[in-house]
Amino acid sequence: MPDDDAAAAARAAAEEESAFSHAPVEPDATAAYGEHPDHVIDFYAPRTETAEPASAPLIAILHGGAWRAPYDRRHITPLADYLARRGFAVANMEYRRGSSSGSADEAGRWPETFDDVAAALDALPGLAREALPQADTRRIVLTGHSAGGHLALWAAARHVLPAGSPWRTDRPAPLRGVVALAPVADFALAAKLEVCRDAVIQLLGGPDLFTERRPHADPALLLPTGIATTLVQGRADLDVPEPVAEAYAEAAAKAGEVVGLTLLEDVGHFPLIDPAADACAVVAEEIAQLAW
Repeated sequence: MPDDDAAAAARAAAEEESAFSHAPVEPDATAAYGEHPDHVIDFYAPRTETAEPASAPLIAILHGGAWRAPYDRRHITPLADYLARRGFAVANMEYRRGSSSGSADEAGRWPETFDDVAAALDALPGLAREALPQADTRRIVLTGHSAGGHLALWAAARHVLPAGSPWRTDRPAPLRGVVALAPVADFALAAKLEVCRDAVIQLLGGPDLFTERRPHADPALLLPTGIATTLVQGRADLDVPEPVAEAYAEAAAKAGEVVGLTLLEDVGHFPLIDPAADACAVVAEEIAQLAW
């Protein structure tokens, strides 16, 4: 391995170790949006040094992990706590991952992963009003990291899904906006680059179904949404490379929509969700720009 590649890999490994070094943070409340054990949303009340606000914007989080079963919402709870300490109400949403065959290494379930994200977002306002009275459900910002960034972009685009899609809605989601963190935002390019060990191909059921299912799942094909959207991307990301985010932004521009793209120098994949990293403060600021 060339010296530059070795140094980049070492830095990426250190960033991942830092992001996963934080202890999970228990929620203030948990609510179910369905019957499966993964049909749950954890809620975090806003907590600041000053008096708690009478109401606070609600930040809905979708975790990453390449849609694979070993990566659940626990690893992103430090980010949920970080945002709560900045005065936000937070909802950390779980969904089914892995494969229906039981393989933990397979990415995602079709259609269950999409069923769950749609159901969680639909149920969120009602559950939040019961579990977290401080949450202002008129000010919801949806965010997600990596595979969760894909799901956030997809969930905000359900009203432009193909006719007959089981997840299509008749109007845009009631969101202030979306902040997608290193999202798998363009499936054609992600497949070409073999992002996360061919995760997008696995998510859609394999090569034979990729073309058929892609119009129902690829955010780059679901534009324009009319919902304010910002992508935050590390230029040194080895897991979901910068060109994937750029391809989505270009697709949006061609569709007549302006998408914000914040590129962070010398930042890889995991600092975006690591409260110890400066990049996480940038993420919080991008969320605040849409939320308040």
